[in-house]
Amino acid sequence: MTMTDMKPGAFTRRFSVLLLVCMVAVMPLQRAFAAGGPFGIDHRIAYDNSGIWARHDQKVLMGATIATVVGGSLLLGDQDKLGDTFWRSLDSMAVSSAISQGLKWTFQRERPSQTSDPDKFFQGIKYQSFPSGEVTAIAGAVTPFVVAYGHDHPAVYALELLPLYDAVARVKVRGHWQSDVLAGWAIGTAVGIWAAKRNSPLILGWLPGGFQVGFIHRF
Repeated sequence: MTMTDMKPGAFTRRFSVLLLVCMVAVMPLQRAFAAGGPFGIDHRIAYDNSGIWARHDQKVLMGATIATVVGGSLLLGDQDKLGDTFWRSLDSMAVSSAISQGLKWTFQRERPSQTSDPDKFFQGIKYQSFPSGEVTAIAGAVTPFVVAYGHDHPAVYALELLPLYDAVARVKVRGHWQSDVLAGWAIGTAVGIWAAKRNSPLILGWLPGGFQVGFIHRF
């Protein structure tokens, strides 16, 4: 089976369910006193920087994601489906992160750690809350694997728990509003689908041919 064999409708339906779960997860259990933002759902929740939600653990996940995707790409090359998927994941993570950063510079939104007003957009270049760059990157990294393997191996959909975890954690430490993480997850997923459906990996095409072999196959 190739990546183009997966029915887009099936993936879209599953992603919609996951997005709904994420929306529920980032909403607080208590009544919000003020809500706003582009979806009307943004508000501060009780600050929690402990346990699995600690900022340290979020950074570990982001670092592990980058190391796994970059390392897997260089080690495996483009000699088989797994290696090809790693390179597409690298494409997705890089492109979606660039889009996210561009949107941050454009919308200039204050973080919930900086204001209690979720409608504070265009406040200056130093304010970069919308969208969440980490959620975007992680969603971008996992989506090509879901597209490539999800149809035959449904357990692969569990990878979506990574951006879901990061989305909830970023809201809990007041690093982002609810709409920030939802937009980031959507951007990463959309770019991931694009990367998975390309005829060939983008970044790999810019590099010398030796990178297609991979260090494992070379040595």
